[in-house]
Amino acid sequence: MEFDARFHSEEACREYLAKIRWPDGFRCPQCEHSKAWVTARKLYHCASCGHDASLTSGTIFQDTRKPLMMWFRAMWFVTSQKTGASAMNLQQELGLGSYETAWTWLHKLRRAMVRPGRDRLSGSVDVEKPIGGARKRE
Repeated sequence: MEFDARFHSEEACREYLAKIRWPDGFRCPQCEHSKAWVTARKLYHCASCGHDASLTSGTIFQDTRKPLMMWFRAMWFVTSQKTGASAMNLQQELGLGSYETAWTWLHKLRRAMVRPGRDRLSGSVDVEKPIGGARKRE
């Protein structure tokens, strides 16, 4: 319910993505100017140099024809599954007509969730589920 309340519209998703992308406000990728307006095609038009910047360029959403709401729902679904998500599950959850689309999205999301150079687990680690087969009794 919290997810639905926060990301209830395409505009809410765009606003959230803009805050993540430009935490200190819009900056033109060409001239670093901070003033822009959003065009009918949802591009940020720089008031200084006239460059059109896309909110989704350079992200996993670049060139997508699907709404951001659907992508956000996919991210929520994939990250909330205790046992992991499959492309088939994702296809069913989103009502996608194509398994290939679900597979592509799932792999894009998995790649995006990996932080390069991340530290390995160390120390005490809690595991909810046993790993491996049955224990041998001696």
